[in-house]
Amino acid sequence: MKKKILAVDDSRTMRSLLERALHDAGFDVDLAEDGVDGLDKLEDAQPDLVITDINMPRLDGFGVIEGIRAMDQYRGLPILVLTTESGAELKSKARKAGATGWIVKPFDQDKLVSAINRIVA
Repeated sequence: MKKKILAVDDSRTMRSLLERALHDAGFDVDLAEDGVDGLDKLEDAQPDLVITDINMPRLDGFGVIEGIRAMDQYRGLPILVLTTESGAELKSKARKAGATGWIVKPFDQDKLVSAINRIVA
């Protein structure tokens, strides 16, 4: 059974890149255009993993992580942060919010897929 991933990013280009990379790697992918859209789609998507950007309008990635962790059924859902940010303070904030991992854009498809497979295997 294919693993499902919900990718949350405000960049249409990044969503397209993620969709193609993850489909090519054999994942089912749902896309959301920002944090609010991501939380709205979470229940229908029922993902095995969420990938979220940090800097987004309406609700940023920290809000996405906190929103997911606030729901009992998703407390253990793996969440990868995929962002251009690389500061230690932001990584620490994401970990404290409940992020599983942090990957800096631009992403290497093989490394991203490898990280996902390690997490959702």
